[in-house]
Amino acid sequence: MLEFLSRLFSRDNGSKNVAKERLRLVLVHDRTSISPQLLETLKADLIQVVSNYMEIDESALEVNLDSSGNTVALVANIPVKGMKRTANRRI
Repeated sequence: MLEFLSRLFSRDNGSKNVAKERLRLVLVHDRTSISPQLLETLKADLIQVVSNYMEIDESALEVNLDSSGNTVALVANIPVKGMKRTANRRI
């Protein structure tokens, strides 16, 4: 989550990309009644779970909510670098 926030507010992305991401979060909130904080928490949880089984590229990970009519879909684009031989599971 901190990585996302640092990318969101860093100068490396440029102000255009920062504004675009902020607008996207506002639109998601308006369309789905889900707060941006909840979406970021969901993203962090997805990263944690998927990372137990796969090596992923967190910097390129995208999680979005797409709405169509009365339905909302969670769309996650998670670039996989490789599979882990053993799962790191919490009990």
